[in-house]
Amino acid sequence: MKHLVCGWIGVICLLLLSVACSRKEADYTIAVSQCSEDDWRAQMNKEILREALFYPGVNVEVYQAHDDNTHQIKDIESLIERKVDLLIVAPNEAEAITPVIEKAYDAGIPVILVDRKINSKKYTAYVGADNYEIGRKAGEYIADRLGGKGRVIEITGLRGSTPAVERHRGMMEALKAVPGVQVVASAEAGWFRQKAGEVMDTLLDAHPQVNLVFAQNDRMAIGAYEKARQKNRAGQIAFVGVDAVAGGVESVAEGKLDATFIYPTGGDKVIQVAMAILRGEPYQRENILSTALVNRANARVMQMQMKHILTLDQKIELLNHQLDDYFLRYSAQTMFLYACVVILILAGFLFFFLVRAFWVKNRMNTELSTQKQQLEQQRDQLIALSRQLEEATHAKLAFFTSVSHDFRTPLTLIADPINQLLEEKHLGERERNMLEIVRKNVAVLLRLITQILDFQKYEHGKLALRLSEFNALECIKDWTEAFHTLAFRKHIQFEVKAEGDVAQYVMVADAEKIERITYNLLSNAFKFTPEKGEIKVVLSRIEKDGQPCLCMEVSDTGIGMSEEHIHHVFERFYQIDAQHTGSGLGLALVEAFVQLHKGTVRVESEKGKGTCFRVVLPMKQEGEVKEVIEKNESLKNLQEGAVLDAGQETLHQWVENVEVDGTADKEVVLVIDDNQDVRDYVKMLLQDKYTVIEAVNGQEGIRQAMKYVPDVVVCDVMMPVMDGIECCKRLKSELQTSHIPVLMLTAYAMDEQRIQGYDSGADSYLTKPFNAKLLLARIRNLIDNRKRLKSFTEDATAVSGKQSLGEVDKGFVEKLKALIEEKMSNSDLSVEDLGAELGLGRVQLYRKTKSLTGYAPNELLRIARLKKAASLLASSEKTVAEITYEVGFSSPSYFTRCYKDYFGESPSEFLKRRDGKN
Repeated sequence: MKHLVCGWIGVICLLLLSVACSRKEADYTIAVSQCSEDDWRAQMNKEILREALFYPGVNVEVYQAHDDNTHQIKDIESLIERKVDLLIVAPNEAEAITPVIEKAYDAGIPVILVDRKINSKKYTAYVGADNYEIGRKAGEYIADRLGGKGRVIEITGLRGSTPAVERHRGMMEALKAVPGVQVVASAEAGWFRQKAGEVMDTLLDAHPQVNLVFAQNDRMAIGAYEKARQKNRAGQIAFVGVDAVAGGVESVAEGKLDATFIYPTGGDKVIQVAMAILRGEPYQRENILSTALVNRANARVMQMQMKHILTLDQKIELLNHQLDDYFLRYSAQTMFLYACVVILILAGFLFFFLVRAFWVKNRMNTELSTQKQQLEQQRDQLIALSRQLEEATHAKLAFFTSVSHDFRTPLTLIADPINQLLEEKHLGERERNMLEIVRKNVAVLLRLITQILDFQKYEHGKLALRLSEFNALECIKDWTEAFHTLAFRKHIQFEVKAEGDVAQYVMVADAEKIERITYNLLSNAFKFTPEKGEIKVVLSRIEKDGQPCLCMEVSDTGIGMSEEHIHHVFERFYQIDAQHTGSGLGLALVEAFVQLHKGTVRVESEKGKGTCFRVVLPMKQEGEVKEVIEKNESLKNLQEGAVLDAGQETLHQWVENVEVDGTADKEVVLVIDDNQDVRDYVKMLLQDKYTVIEAVNGQEGIRQAMKYVPDVVVCDVMMPVMDGIECCKRLKSELQTSHIPVLMLTAYAMDEQRIQGYDSGADSYLTKPFNAKLLLARIRNLIDNRKRLKSFTEDATAVSGKQSLGEVDKGFVEKLKALIEEKMSNSDLSVEDLGAELGLGRVQLYRKTKSLTGYAPNELLRIARLKKAASLLASSEKTVAEITYEVGFSSPSYFTRCYKDYFGESPSEFLKRRDGKN
């Protein structure tokens, strides 16, 4: 409701404003194009504008060409495009302006020529004096003034204008009748006073005897007079002008000019003719204004009349302004009246809503007060939690730093003895492999500890650069050599390339830190790039802020990152997900080392398409150079164990899993772990007693388990692609693998994770680092427990005991039992036939049946047939041969031999014993 009232108020206010402020649009638009700007034309413009006031709805626009043909043509062209209602033109030059006037006339726009004409009859009307008549009267006056004898100089206006041509012609016609008056010179001054003075200067020098100067307007006449006075000849010459505007009449009264001729402006007449045309009223096409002589006899009277007219003009303008003020005042008062009425109407509505709003406000204030208290409490809690989190973060880093210091000593004491043991020649291959694993992982621990300590130093501003001179391209190729093995094993296309010559990559920087930048970025790329992916390191030399820089781009086609992860990727302890383990310091340290070098690091990534890190470092750091690193002198302190953290192999060549024989005596153990060293270590522990197959992640583990049906699965919890929890769920839900015991390995000891693992079907847990004997004992115990569930002849409930079967396995056993009962009479029934009915392969059926019952499928079939035969022998009168074929044996002799091997007596001996009892 409140919004509705506000909307109505806005609408009413807009209507009031539009009524009060809008003025009636012009009925007609009249454009005036003046060729020049002088007092005479200024007077004409005033008369036009003043006369237009008597015609409401008329809008007059005045344009000045400033004696420029091009300017005037352009103005008229724009007015034609605007389609003005009527055009008033004073052409600058007839020949130049005629085409555009004709264009306007042909476009249907009425054209009124004032003062000057064009070389065409295409105009609507003409208003102005008869210039020929003015020239003729001027000639008659000159003849009379000179008494029929004398020398005359003529100063004309613009020769291309019709007034100049016609005035000259009229004067010459009048002087033909007076041979004694000679026009000794005629010069153009373009209607300008200054130019007339320049022309007069030249003419006076050329004609020492001059009696009269006739200028075609007063301005040129005054300019000629002033120049003659400078040469002390003004008293010898009479000056005659044309126009009789204020300056000309005053000059006659003062004696500067001998005479002038009135050239009426006719501005009022122009508007009168224009309105007659626009209204469709009768009008005269040629409107000739009258003229008269002004000399000393009537100059004073003319001057007084002109002043009186000027005074009347000023009063008219004043009245016009007052009318405008009265109109504005009237409009404002009208708007104020309407506004008062509306305000009174709205006041009632507003009062009602104010009262209502008062009560609503009180209620809401009470609610807001309660919410404010709650928000303040929540804010205080958030502030406290933020402080606690910040303190915890600092405490965690401080703790890691402190512990790292403590770790370095025992790790050093471990590393050196291991190196010495590896130098012993009498070590066996098994022992040497184990020591190599230990040495590599000690190196990884030392590297992680160094990262923590370096980051702590950086946090406190104590991490400094150790500068050396080296070739970045050669060193980076050397540093990345260790990653080619992993790239080959994972079928990843890995290359390092550079733009330009090798020599241009010589730089002064901290080589150790740049190596660690390279290693951390590549380690990250290999961690998130699947098999058959692509990783590139591209080097280039660029200019940034006026100095040469090394640009290194490390790109991959891995899983990529979302926008959320990109914003946090350089934060310390930040990990993208739980499936990819790490310290969370690698990329944070990259950013720290780059900032130490006054460089920049950026990351671009798209989910599912890959990631690109771009590092830009200045080629030369300021400071003392400690050493020069030659080719192949790359730092070795980080090379040890570098490939381990990225998931690479360490000592052993990759060996494809051999085919597992379904009838082999050794139990089969499947080891699923993304760490090759862990798989190698577990394999060394188990390979003497078990056949060991391997998988690098949960997805691969499921494929191996479905193919080989192992007796036990040893599975890590944290893995890429598919983690151990999901892998266990999948194994326990598949018919082929549901019976297989699963032993989970984890680096975490949290009860929540154990509960999650057991919920997914895990049979046992072992925490890293684990004891080798404990691992062997757990595996042996799981296999033995499964063997105890091997009684096939018992009911499903009898089979269940302390080691009960799962629902999937119970269903499998019952289905297998029913299938054998149904098909046993078929002597051609094979293990493959049973597997096809159950949806399992030969090896899968063999290993699952063996695990659940302790017997191979063919043994189960034979035992079932023998027990069925024994039941028939005891309860029927059928012969041995009949029973043989009924239970599916191919011959009585083979049946007899099998029966005796299983029951300890032949069928015939059983029948004799049965009959003897009877």
